[in-house]
Amino acid sequence: MHRFLNFAPSRPVVLQPYQAGWAHEFATLAQRLRAAVGPGLVKINHIGSTAVPGLCAKDVLDVQLQVSSIADAVSLTQQLRAVGFQKGESLIYDMFHGLPAHSPELHKFYMREPLGERRMHLHIREAERFNARYALLFRDYLRAQSSARDEYGEFKLRAAALFPHSIEGYLFLKEPVFHLLYYAAELWAEKVQWKPADEND
Repeated sequence: MHRFLNFAPSRPVVLQPYQAGWAHEFATLAQRLRAAVGPGLVKINHIGSTAVPGLCAKDVLDVQLQVSSIADAVSLTQQLRAVGFQKGESLIYDMFHGLPAHSPELHKFYMREPLGERRMHLHIREAERFNARYALLFRDYLRAQSSARDEYGEFKLRAAALFPHSIEGYLFLKEPVFHLLYYAAELWAEKVQWKPADEND
């Protein structure tokens, strides 16, 4: 495998067991974000592995900010920059093959924490788009299905062991697993008639 996946060292990959404090940190951050930007947001969601109790994760909070229109994201990033959050770049992230290049279903703005603060990623997406729904479906499926959560956690540990010093290599291994989980999650969603929650979480 290493002959074909020859990624240069970059950032180390450090996974931690699930920390109950992640949920409390998100709640505090959500209040701070709401105070900074006012009522323009539709929802603030805790997403990613730190949002799934029992799942190992990098100590990075992933937060989804949903807006009514992606055009609103421009002013939103300006408001967040004013209180210290970094970047604010527009991205098309093809996390799911099959959608057209530059599809609005994949469009988001991405920001980072203020300098010196704990690591966090802010994903600003348009409500009802594929990428916003996918983040919530992925989270809720793993919350509900402990066997899938545990197997995914084991895979993450093995991927980190293969690429302990290359976040790019680690993410490369994870990408096809996201696709497999998506199909399983969609079957689960149909069975339980899942819908994204209305409240912030």
